[in-house]
Amino acid sequence: MTDFAAARANMVESQIRPNKVTDPALIGAMGALPREQFVPAGRRPLAYVDEDLALGAGRHLMEPMVLARLIQTAAPEAGEIALVVGCGTGYAVAVLSRLCETVIGVESDAALAGRAAETLIDLGIDNALVVEGPSSEGYPKQAPYDVILFDGAIPDFPDAVAAQCAESGRMVGVLTGGVGRGVGRATIGTKFGGIVSKRPVFDASVPPLPEFVETGVFRF
Repeated sequence: MTDFAAARANMVESQIRPNKVTDPALIGAMGALPREQFVPAGRRPLAYVDEDLALGAGRHLMEPMVLARLIQTAAPEAGEIALVVGCGTGYAVAVLSRLCETVIGVESDAALAGRAAETLIDLGIDNALVVEGPSSEGYPKQAPYDVILFDGAIPDFPDAVAAQCAESGRMVGVLTGGVGRGVGRATIGTKFGGIVSKRPVFDASVPPLPEFVETGVFRF
């Protein structure tokens, strides 16, 4: 039987801390949350490996190190509202729930959205909500958001979601420029004066969010 607590501690010490993740609140969140509960039952022994894990419906649980660095780059703060786009089974939502006041996850696949909602309830997370809907449209009902995380690779920050970013808000994701699964650039986009300025942070390769392959992107 897998010792998930030991695997979780090893993930933090061998994947998170050595890869420039220094935020103690983020490290604490990832060290406390049972990642295995966000993984299909048959794959739970793999929950803490340093790779992306397939969830079905074209969704993946992002590699722990990449997710941690993206969240740290966004620098979420207590009192802020966050949106996770294409949230799958809700792991990134759960991590952000320990760093922000409110977190919304949007997921287009009904089964994954339902599972994510159930897992959050099972874990007693009451400041996060997962809604079923087109991930490519974000969730304008709760906008604007201080932090927006794309839980998978996208060609660029899309218009519809960029419009939901608050002034001084931050969007983070792995941008591929439309070339698919090749190495992308983890990027932060910050909105000032209604304009989003982008800055690449590190190279990363993660599976794409299918809805964004053909959608329009934000240009500036």
